[in-house]
Amino acid sequence: MKKKMRTKTAKKKVVRKKAAKKNAKASRTAVKRSSKKTAKRASPKRGVNKMKVMTQKTTKGQRETLLSVNPYTEEVMHEFLVMSKSEVEDIIAKTRQTLARWRETPIAQRTGLLTRLASVLREEKRGYATLMTQEMGKPIKDAMAEVEKCAVLCDYYAANAERFLSPEMVATEAKKSYVAFEPLGVLLAIEPWNFPFWQVFRAAVPAVAAGNVVLLKHASNVPMTALAIEDAFHKAGFPENVFTTLLVTPQAAMQLIDDDLVDAVSLTGSNRAGEEVGSRAGRKIKSLVLELGGSDPFIVLDDADVEKAGRTAANARMVNSGQSCIAAKRFIVMESAAEEFTKHFIARLREMKIGDPMDEATDIGPVARKDIRDGLKAQLRDAKLKGGKIVELPQPLSKGWFFAPCVVLKPTPGMKVLTDEVFGPIAPIVVVKNEDEAVRAANNTEYGLGAAIWTKDTARAERLSRRIEAGFVAINDMVRSDPRLPFGGVKKSGVGRELSHFGILEFVNIKTVVVKE
Repeated sequence: MKKKMRTKTAKKKVVRKKAAKKNAKASRTAVKRSSKKTAKRASPKRGVNKMKVMTQKTTKGQRETLLSVNPYTEEVMHEFLVMSKSEVEDIIAKTRQTLARWRETPIAQRTGLLTRLASVLREEKRGYATLMTQEMGKPIKDAMAEVEKCAVLCDYYAANAERFLSPEMVATEAKKSYVAFEPLGVLLAIEPWNFPFWQVFRAAVPAVAAGNVVLLKHASNVPMTALAIEDAFHKAGFPENVFTTLLVTPQAAMQLIDDDLVDAVSLTGSNRAGEEVGSRAGRKIKSLVLELGGSDPFIVLDDADVEKAGRTAANARMVNSGQSCIAAKRFIVMESAAEEFTKHFIARLREMKIGDPMDEATDIGPVARKDIRDGLKAQLRDAKLKGGKIVELPQPLSKGWFFAPCVVLKPTPGMKVLTDEVFGPIAPIVVVKNEDEAVRAANNTEYGLGAAIWTKDTARAERLSRRIEAGFVAINDMVRSDPRLPFGGVKKSGVGRELSHFGILEFVNIKTVVVKE
């Protein structure tokens, strides 16, 4: 009977998981079966079936669902039932059992699995990239690059984790003194939709390399991607429950912290989410990493290569259709370079192709959700009402959640395009008279994630970088994360660091051991 029901549901393109209150394991298996059916229907041959996910209640008393909606066609594609409380509790119990074994697994074995995981990512690159493009509209060429970057990350920690976690000997009066690095336990990773593979991998890979286990609460609009990531870990040979995806609501994820069911939390998301997660984790004294919003300044000094700066700035603003925490968002240009910079910036925007994200030639796809597009429209209206001059590119498509790239000239300090994080292709250009004014404008934000400085005098740029309030400064380049370098921000852009050896040490117990006769 159950098989007939699942078959009937599949024909309606609705993926459902039969509730099994008395058997959480059976219910978890149903979710996996549903995800495999969905992934098969969403093959590259079917073109763009991009999806947005939201939660809704089906009928009173029933469990909520996650809806996958195609932002390119605006069609509902699939539906997932969220996991019940009993299912989640069963998974956590099994995760704890796995942790006891995984933390004792020799690190050479753990890193060996990371090497295999990198291979799986490369072998399945096209399929994983297609899922991303389907679920959040990322142009397929960018999605392919994202999967490859995750593989590079796996290779990096496979090669370096053992060295990063080796005990550090310290000379003291004792016979022996050293610092050991031991896993903390169960990490809850709450991750966003905009880089749905990369954000998860950069949190999870160093954590599992260090001997932790990971529970993923992914953004509600990328459930297929979330399940595909779990499947990748399984294909690589990781033991069951080292990495597990939870299809739950944000409220259910918060309850895991409140109920003291996890040992540490990593969140990449909005400031509002950061405040909520941070306050709950603080009450339970959990180790915490927050990577939050950004309003990155892109500073162009009077001696810069203005053409190169203008073209790179346009690329930096349109990363992921403008939906990136480290996309350049405020362009601060010295007066003598402003006219030429603006010319090259707009020229580069006009070269970019807007359209079907499954087309290899597409540079800018739709934004991920309708509410994001609505928010961008509101921010642009605010700029117009406050006197901004808008240069808006034509919108070639009438369907899909597209937002045409635009430039805001003569922005004033109170405009939302300067005070808020703008998660889409709006680019305000601020003209300043001198270096000091540029620094003041760059730091005039509650955020402090990344910044770029353009000048032919790199010594000048390095001096200036020390005055910029940010966790990352790129000189004559755009900000981009790198597994070898720590990533994170200051002010309201977050706490803690991801990537490099700093990232792997965020979720370990740094234990001092002193030995005397």
